[in-house]
Amino acid sequence: MYLEEVKTIVIDVLALGPAGQSLDEHSALLGSIPELDSMAVVQLIGALEEHFGFSVDDDEISAETFATLGSLTAFVKHKLTA
Repeated sequence: MYLEEVKTIVIDVLALGPAGQSLDEHSALLGSIPELDSMAVVQLIGALEEHFGFSVDDDEISAETFATLGSLTAFVKHKLTA
């Protein structure tokens, strides 16, 4: 349900352009997309917070959260239903 919204935010924040359209829920993010460095993670979290209206504490974030587009979407779903 939120996958397309999260995908759009990832594409925008990382400036992936048309190449980002091929991302799906199984697409690896952290360690696979060079644009996703530590600064981009901070920007991405901020963009998700702003778009979806939740806040993220530092201790909620792990590498697993950013493993795939699907894991990032699952994190967003969890935040919205918590």
